[in-house]
Amino acid sequence: MSIPNDHPMERRPTHPGEMLREDFLPDFGLTPADLARAIGISRQSVYELLGERRRVTPEMAIRLARLFGNSPEFWLNAQQAVDLWEASRALEAEVQRIEPLVTMP
Repeated sequence: MSIPNDHPMERRPTHPGEMLREDFLPDFGLTPADLARAIGISRQSVYELLGERRRVTPEMAIRLARLFGNSPEFWLNAQQAVDLWEASRALEAEVQRIEPLVTMP
């Protein structure tokens, strides 16, 4: 059984790094160095995440959730939305060649 998605998202979902850069860091008055120190990772990793060149991993999601008082799922869901959007764009032509299965009456 499947539910058709007739209206795919046109724009790329917001990357967790953008959320951190635009919302969380300013709201909490943190610099990237403060964030790195607070969650125990390198500044380089933080800058790569903020620059959207690094993915949020489960370990990173747990650290961010603890610091900001939300859930690891919040961060992982945001990352998954970006990953699925990018993968669907990259595989679009290939996926269109797949014939969906139909249930027997």
